[in-house]
Amino acid sequence: MTTAPALLPPSARVYVAGHRGLVGSALTRYLTAEGHEVITRTRAELDLRDPEATAAFLRDARPDVLVLAAAKVGGIMANSTWPVDFLEDNLRVQLSVLAGAHAADVDRLLFLGSSCIYPKHAEQPIREDALLTGPLEPTNEPYALAKIAGISHVRSYRHQYGRRWISAMPTNLYGPGDNFDPETSHVLPGLLRRFHDAVAGGSEEVVLWGSGTPRREFLHSDDMARACTALLRAYDEPDPVNVGCGEDIAIAELAALVAEVTGFGGRIVWDTSRPDGTPRKLLDVGRLRKLGFEPAVALADGVRDTYRWWLEHKDS
Repeated sequence: MTTAPALLPPSARVYVAGHRGLVGSALTRYLTAEGHEVITRTRAELDLRDPEATAAFLRDARPDVLVLAAAKVGGIMANSTWPVDFLEDNLRVQLSVLAGAHAADVDRLLFLGSSCIYPKHAEQPIREDALLTGPLEPTNEPYALAKIAGISHVRSYRHQYGRRWISAMPTNLYGPGDNFDPETSHVLPGLLRRFHDAVAGGSEEVVLWGSGTPRREFLHSDDMARACTALLRAYDEPDPVNVGCGEDIAIAELAALVAEVTGFGGRIVWDTSRPDGTPRKLLDVGRLRKLGFEPAVALADGVRDTYRWWLEHKDS
C-alpha cells in the first residue's frame, strides 16, 4: 500500500513571502519554533512584482512549501485613495509568485486572501460559498477583486496541474508588527494610534469615522499563524477556508476597549459623514474548526499585547 506524502513534513523548507508583515512575521516565528527552516527575502532584496527575478529566486531556493502573505494592504482611507495601486500591485505579486512557484515545482502553497472578497450584504456568518453571490463593498472593491483573482488562480493550478495549493481567507487581523500609520492602517491599530496620540496631546475628544455600529471580527496574528500551519498540515481542497474566531464586536465597543487600554478618558465623537463600510462581517469558521483549530488569544488581551508592542517599537 502506497502512503500519500505528508502535506507539511517536519523537514519542509518554507518560503514565507512577506515575512516582515503582520501575518508573515508571526508565521515565521511559529514555523521556526516548530523546527522548520524558513526562507525569507526583504522587499529590497526581491521585488515580488518582478516575475523574472521572482522566478529566478524560487528556482534557486527550491522551497518545499510557499506561503504568499505578501500584499499591499490598508484601511478604508488607503483603499479609497489608491485603488489602482491596490489592484495592480496585488495582481502583479500574485501572478509573479504563483507562476514562479509552479516553474520551480513548489507543490504545496498557501495563498492568503481577505474576508473583503465576500459580498457587502452577505448572509451572516459568511460561508465560503457566498463568494461571487453579490456586489462587493465599494470602498475596497479593487483590492477584493485582486484577491478573488488569486483564489481562482490557485484553483486553476490545482485543476490543470494537480498542485496541492490552497487558499485561506482571514478576518481582520491585528498584533505585534502591525501598521500604525495614521493614513494606511487598518481599524484596530488605527484606533490605538488615534487614542494614544489624544492622550499624549492632552485632547479631550477623539473623532472617529462612521457611526460606530458596524460589527467586525478580529483575530490575533499569533492565532493566524497557528491556523495557517494547521491548514498546511491537514487541508487539501480547492475551496478557500475562512480563518477567524467566530465572534464579532461593534466598532463603538472596540473604540471603548481601545480607550480603556490607552488610558483615554475623554469623549468619542462619530463623524457620520464618513463611510461605515460593510455593515457586518463575521465569518463562518466551521471548516477550520473541523481541523481542530480554536483561537487562543482573547481580544482584550490581544489589544493590550499589541499596544505594549507598539509602545516598545514606535520610535524605531
